[in-house]
Amino acid sequence: MIVILFRILIFIALALLIYTWVQYYRNPQRRLLIAKAEHKFYFLDEPNNSKKNVQFVYKGCLFEGEKYVGTTEDAFEVVNIHVTVKDSLELRGLTRDDLYFLEKEILIRYPYADIEWKHPINKLFIMD
Repeated sequence: MIVILFRILIFIALALLIYTWVQYYRNPQRRLLIAKAEHKFYFLDEPNNSKKNVQFVYKGCLFEGEKYVGTTEDAFEVVNIHVTVKDSLELRGLTRDDLYFLEKEILIRYPYADIEWKHPINKLFIMD
Protein backbone atom coordinates (compact mmCIF):
# COMPACT_ATOMS: atom_id res chain seq x y z
CA MET A 1 0.00 0.00 0.00
CA ILE A 2 2.79 2.41 0.89
CA VAL A 3 4.60 1.60 -2.36
CA ILE A 4 1.51 2.47 -4.44
CA LEU A 5 1.04 5.72 -2.53
CA PHE A 6 4.69 6.58 -3.04
CA ARG A 7 4.39 5.91 -6.81
CA ILE A 8 1.33 8.17 -7.00
CA LEU A 9 3.19 10.95 -5.19
CA ILE A 10 6.16 10.61 -7.57
CA PHE A 11 3.80 10.77 -10.56
CA ILE A 12 2.11 13.91 -9.17
CA ALA A 13 5.50 15.51 -8.51
CA LEU A 14 6.67 14.78 -12.07
CA ALA A 15 3.43 16.16 -13.54
CA LEU A 16 3.80 19.31 -11.46
CA LEU A 17 7.43 19.68 -12.54
CA ILE A 18 6.53 19.33 -16.22
CA TYR A 19 3.66 21.80 -15.86
CA THR A 20 5.94 24.34 -14.17
CA TRP A 21 8.57 23.94 -16.87
CA VAL A 22 6.02 24.47 -19.66
CA GLN A 23 4.62 27.57 -17.93
CA TYR A 24 8.13 28.98 -17.54
CA TYR A 25 8.99 28.30 -21.17
CA ARG A 26 5.79 29.92 -22.49
CA ASN A 27 6.02 33.02 -20.26
CA PRO A 28 5.87 36.11 -22.54
CA GLN A 29 7.80 38.23 -20.04
CA ARG A 30 10.71 35.78 -20.32
CA ARG A 31 10.58 36.07 -24.11
CA LEU A 32 10.68 39.85 -23.78
CA LEU A 33 13.82 39.70 -21.65
CA ILE A 34 15.48 37.26 -24.05
CA ALA A 35 14.76 39.59 -26.98
CA LYS A 36 16.23 42.47 -24.98
CA ALA A 37 19.41 40.52 -24.28
CA GLU A 38 19.73 39.51 -27.95
CA HIS A 39 18.94 43.05 -29.21
CA LYS A 40 15.97 41.83 -31.25
CA PHE A 41 12.49 43.24 -31.80
CA TYR A 42 9.69 41.73 -29.70
CA PHE A 43 6.19 43.11 -29.18
CA LEU A 44 4.27 42.03 -26.07
CA ASP A 45 0.62 42.98 -25.95
CA GLU A 46 -2.86 41.78 -25.10
CA PRO A 47 -4.95 43.40 -27.86
CA ASN A 48 -8.26 42.55 -26.19
CA ASN A 49 -7.24 44.08 -22.86
CA SER A 50 -7.12 47.87 -23.15
CA LYS A 51 -6.02 48.27 -19.54
CA LYS A 52 -2.82 46.28 -20.02
CA ASN A 53 0.11 48.35 -21.27
CA VAL A 54 1.96 47.34 -24.39
CA GLN A 55 5.65 46.51 -24.02
CA PHE A 56 8.20 46.13 -26.77
CA VAL A 57 11.94 45.74 -27.11
CA TYR A 58 14.08 47.03 -29.93
CA LYS A 59 17.88 47.00 -30.06
CA GLY A 60 18.10 46.22 -26.36
CA CYS A 61 15.84 49.09 -25.28
CA LEU A 62 12.62 48.34 -23.39
CA PHE A 63 9.67 50.58 -24.22
CA GLU A 64 6.26 50.71 -22.57
CA GLY A 65 3.14 52.22 -24.06
CA GLU A 66 -0.02 53.22 -22.22
CA LYS A 67 -3.13 52.58 -24.29
CA TYR A 68 -6.11 54.93 -24.19
CA VAL A 69 -9.47 53.95 -25.65
CA GLY A 70 -11.58 56.47 -27.51
CA THR A 71 -14.14 56.65 -30.25
CA THR A 72 -13.58 56.40 -33.97
CA GLU A 73 -16.23 56.75 -36.65
CA ASP A 74 -17.35 53.15 -36.27
CA ALA A 75 -16.40 51.84 -32.83
CA PHE A 76 -14.37 52.20 -29.68
CA GLU A 77 -10.69 51.66 -30.44
CA VAL A 78 -7.29 52.46 -28.98
CA VAL A 79 -6.83 56.03 -30.18
CA ASN A 80 -3.83 57.18 -28.18
CA ILE A 81 -0.63 55.46 -27.05
CA HIS A 82 1.92 57.22 -24.84
CA VAL A 83 5.31 55.56 -25.25
CA THR A 84 7.99 55.85 -22.58
CA VAL A 85 11.31 54.13 -22.05
CA LYS A 86 12.13 52.24 -18.87
CA ASP A 87 15.80 53.26 -18.76
CA SER A 88 16.83 56.31 -20.77
CA LEU A 89 20.45 55.11 -20.97
CA GLU A 90 19.27 52.23 -23.18
CA LEU A 91 18.37 54.77 -25.89
CA ARG A 92 22.03 55.12 -26.83
CA GLY A 93 22.47 54.29 -30.50
CA LEU A 94 18.81 54.58 -31.52
CA THR A 95 18.16 56.77 -34.54
CA ARG A 96 15.15 58.57 -35.88
CA ASP A 97 14.68 55.78 -38.44
CA ASP A 98 14.46 53.26 -35.60
CA LEU A 99 11.66 55.27 -34.02
CA TYR A 100 9.86 55.45 -37.37
CA PHE A 101 10.13 51.65 -37.57
CA LEU A 102 8.64 51.31 -34.08
CA GLU A 103 5.85 53.72 -34.98
CA LYS A 104 5.04 51.67 -38.05
CA GLU A 105 4.92 48.45 -36.00
CA ILE A 106 2.55 50.03 -33.48
CA LEU A 107 0.31 51.39 -36.24
CA ILE A 108 0.09 47.92 -37.79
CA ARG A 109 -1.49 46.66 -34.57
CA TYR A 110 -3.44 49.84 -33.71
CA PRO A 111 -4.26 51.69 -36.95
CA TYR A 112 -6.35 54.42 -35.26
CA ALA A 113 -3.74 55.23 -32.61
CA ASP A 114 -2.00 58.56 -32.27
CA ILE A 115 1.47 57.80 -30.89
CA GLU A 116 2.95 60.25 -28.42
CA TRP A 117 6.59 59.78 -27.50
CA LYS A 118 7.42 60.94 -23.99
CA HIS A 119 10.63 62.58 -22.77
CA PRO A 120 13.50 61.99 -23.70
CA ILE A 121 12.41 60.20 -26.89
CA ASN A 122 10.44 63.18 -28.21
CA LYS A 123 13.64 65.29 -28.23
CA LEU A 124 14.92 63.21 -31.16
CA PHE A 125 11.94 64.25 -33.27
CA ILE A 126 12.37 67.94 -32.44
CA MET A 127 16.06 68.09 -33.32
CA ASP A 128 16.99 68.57 -36.99
